[in-house]
Amino acid sequence: MEIGLVGKPNVGKSTFFNSITMAGAEIASYPFTTIDANRGVAYIRTKCPHEEMGVTCTPRNSKCSEGVRFVPVEVIDVAGLVPDAHLGKGLGNKFLDDLRQAEVLVHIIDASGSTDIEGNPCDVGSHEPVNDIKFLENEITHWLKGILTKNWNKLSRQLDLDGGKLERALAENFTGLGITESHILSALRKVEVSDKPTQWSEEDLLNLSDAIRHYSKPMIIAANKSDIAPEKFIEQLSALEEHMVIRTSAEFELALRKASKAKLIEYLPGSDDFNIIDESKLSPEQLKGLEHIRTILAKNKGTGVQDCVEKAVYELLDLIVVYPVEDENKLTDHDGNVLPDAFLVKKGSTAKDLAYKVHTDLGDKFVRAIDARTKRVIGADAELKDGDIIKIAANV
Repeated sequence: MEIGLVGKPNVGKSTFFNSITMAGAEIASYPFTTIDANRGVAYIRTKCPHEEMGVTCTPRNSKCSEGVRFVPVEVIDVAGLVPDAHLGKGLGNKFLDDLRQAEVLVHIIDASGSTDIEGNPCDVGSHEPVNDIKFLENEITHWLKGILTKNWNKLSRQLDLDGGKLERALAENFTGLGITESHILSALRKVEVSDKPTQWSEEDLLNLSDAIRHYSKPMIIAANKSDIAPEKFIEQLSALEEHMVIRTSAEFELALRKASKAKLIEYLPGSDDFNIIDESKLSPEQLKGLEHIRTILAKNKGTGVQDCVEKAVYELLDLIVVYPVEDENKLTDHDGNVLPDAFLVKKGSTAKDLAYKVHTDLGDKFVRAIDARTKRVIGADAELKDGDIIKIAANV
């Protein structure tokens, strides 16, 4: 799965990206620092079952620290978006094309109001960040409408004539964007349109495109630079009922992860505190800076960065973590790795769905599954629970 980091230029997207991936994306205080999309891997937390099961895990596709399993997710940091991007302004066309496969979007806004609508620096508090949310959603909606209405006259007439399955025909229009028939069907239920597509107005098409955006590219708001944001802006953002808003301080998260990597502090991503390992290795300015960060962590219960990514995955996408194994007694794979892999699957997924996710052959030749905790056989349609440890039996 892929998380897309979006927003106008100069709001801290690259800092956010670097903090969750520890990659080296360029950071600067001017628009369009990011031209080519940056890609990296972030990790989301879940409780590792190794302590409960009385084993020592040897993860292969993830990490484990102090009983916490860190599960990898792909992240893409795209070029900043400006008004009329869907018309090609700025780097709009490239931005939108880079988002094609993103399953969920983290919209990073400058909660301090220190960048104008095009991402140019301005005084703190001089631009209302709440205005940036609608603008970005509007750009993506218009982008999708442009794709939807391409060859619309021909498509709509054909649908009127043959009465084909509407959601299938529309989904085919969005091939390569990760937009499914299910997304289209949900959008059609939300928007009232005529049974005859030839009668749809421009407003109908725009409203449908907006609904498709809502279901296919769910979005969480990262209210970044919240440590210097006027409280009135935070209150305005928090009051938005249709959006999930998380206060973030990406600059502080990046500083903490760098200090942890340099073994100056002990810090677990997502924590609301840290331990200084050796004060003698830090200058007075560094110590003062860390104490300031500690104050912000205590006030906001963390930097919000890790929390933002996890809520996007667990709540917006409704995913759970399961652990496939080959030996349900030793909890190992064929190489002897204990609890080797942590897989993200949609809540409601079945044992057979997991088999297909592990390998196509396992799904095609699925026989049964075994719950490693209870040692009970479960069927193909058994619904998985978060944290399940599952053995897949197949005729391979």
